[in-house]
Amino acid sequence: MMISYRIITEERAEDLRLRNEPFDILGRLHVSRSNDEWMHSSEWFPEKTAMTFPDENYDFKEVTAVGFAIGAYSQGECVGLAVYQNDWAKFMYLSDLKVNREYRKQGIAAELIKLGRIEAEKRQYKGLYTIAQDNNLIACLFYLSQGFEIGGLNTHGYRHTKQEHKADIYLYSDN
Repeated sequence: MMISYRIITEERAEDLRLRNEPFDILGRLHVSRSNDEWMHSSEWFPEKTAMTFPDENYDFKEVTAVGFAIGAYSQGECVGLAVYQNDWAKFMYLSDLKVNREYRKQGIAAELIKLGRIEAEKRQYKGLYTIAQDNNLIACLFYLSQGFEIGGLNTHGYRHTKQEHKADIYLYSDN
């Protein structure tokens, strides 16, 4: 199956509305810091569950005013999306990364990150960063496999919500 990639233009603005699909929750990444070094371990849950993020309903003008998006295409249909946002620091923010369920585990997400790095470098960024929930173990391990390193942990962001037991892991990758 041939997959093509391109920065989303106004002509393909509808591709920004790629729906979120369920993903498996198989465990949690535990993160700690000691002597200025981040460490992590994986906890695998006895039973898997699934989760689906709410759809974002991106607007092309809003996305491109603060960054760019790259689409992955199979036979002209958008099957993957990466949304990048400018940031004040030297790292561009990968705010969203998704691939349709039937196209996962084929290297599409890795390619969307690779192409994002190239575009971010053209825009004078020194790397990328993203945020993953600690209970999305597959995403955390994926980002680590793509050269991202743990750079922060937010254990308070979900306080006073139904997701109070979660934490956000900040992951960084130099170009």
